[in-house]
Amino acid sequence: MTILRLTRFSLKPSVDADAMLKTRADLIDAVRAQFSGLTETRLAKVDDTTWLDLWRWESAESLQTALAGAPALPQARAAFALIEDATEERMELVEER
Repeated sequence: MTILRLTRFSLKPSVDADAMLKTRADLIDAVRAQFSGLTETRLAKVDDTTWLDLWRWESAESLQTALAGAPALPQARAAFALIEDATEERMELVEER
């Protein structure tokens, strides 16, 4: 079962978008190298500071494994140091057309 994880976050006032994009790319590469199951990511900009980051996982198990291990990744610490007001939702993908 495919799981989508959506994170809504704001950039800290001192952070520019280019820095966040680079750090996010490094995090995605590190997660893919360390854990299996991440099949797609998408990033959307809501306004000047608010972003939606959608990660698609093969299964709830692959997401859980990554969530358990990701805090140990320096790339995760670097990425989360740039953001604030993060909220997360997990969804089971029911249908695609």
